[in-house]
Amino acid sequence: MIDGRNLLRGVTAPVVTPMAAPGRPDHTAAPDLLPRLAAAGVRGLLLLGSNGEGPLIPASSIGAHVTAAAHAWRALVTDGPVLVNISAQGTLDARARAEAALAAEPDAFLLSPPGYFRHRDDEIVAHYAALADLGVPVVAYNAPRYANPLTPALVARVLRLDHVAGIKDSSGDEELFTGIVAIARDVGGVGVTQGAEGRLAAGLRAGADGIAPGLANFAPEPMAGLVAAHEAGNDALLNQLQTVATELAALHAIRPGVPSVKELLRQRGLCTEHVAPPLLPCDAAERAAIREFAAEQAEHLIEGSHR
Repeated sequence: MIDGRNLLRGVTAPVVTPMAAPGRPDHTAAPDLLPRLAAAGVRGLLLLGSNGEGPLIPASSIGAHVTAAAHAWRALVTDGPVLVNISAQGTLDARARAEAALAAEPDAFLLSPPGYFRHRDDEIVAHYAALADLGVPVVAYNAPRYANPLTPALVARVLRLDHVAGIKDSSGDEELFTGIVAIARDVGGVGVTQGAEGRLAAGLRAGADGIAPGLANFAPEPMAGLVAAHEAGNDALLNQLQTVATELAALHAIRPGVPSVKELLRQRGLCTEHVAPPLLPCDAAERAAIREFAAEQAEHLIEGSHR
């Protein structure tokens, strides 16, 4: 069984999905992005997550993209794990997405509980159990904004499934996160990563093996610095970098979600602005505000392309 703690160690970037046209993934639309992330100290790659617009991209379109991205990442970071988010409203759709991504030989699938309906606990456990035969470890994804929440009771059941190697929690609930870490340590060999950008330092202090913030797309060095500061026991620097992370998250006050991240990367020559419908790119006012934001935060941002 895979070592889940090593799988989720360090910084995992829930990377954006480059597109050649709206909704059409194309790894070549951002050729310099992954090298920049690797050079900044990002270790793992999460494809098709929330920042990767995964739920908006049909299963029929993901295979070639995740395979190309996984190949490129492994050439850059030899021990860098690649996770693919296969979350979907229902189990059959999640399984179809998993099967489409198998060609990428992912180190793990990321899977949230089902969405839309409020499901019983046994149905949510069955949702996770349905992936056991594919031969790829699963990392549970608690993102209650988008799907049924993983309660402590559910976490205890899901993390005891043999093929479940870890959990990413993006709830922002500090008490819940502490409980998740305790359950994972009780089970043994299960990794925990913090996805809530306002709680990165708190998550590391609570025992997280790593962090998986969307901020890593455009500010990978401060995110890697958070982990390094924690490992060095430098609380002052850890607090300082958490303040930086909180300030960087203000990007989403201009335009919440993926379009603002892609626009910032576009302005730095690292990605196209295309997003998956029904999302729309940033408008002129948003682009101007993001340009001003980037100027204010320039010292923390990813290096632009010089192509």
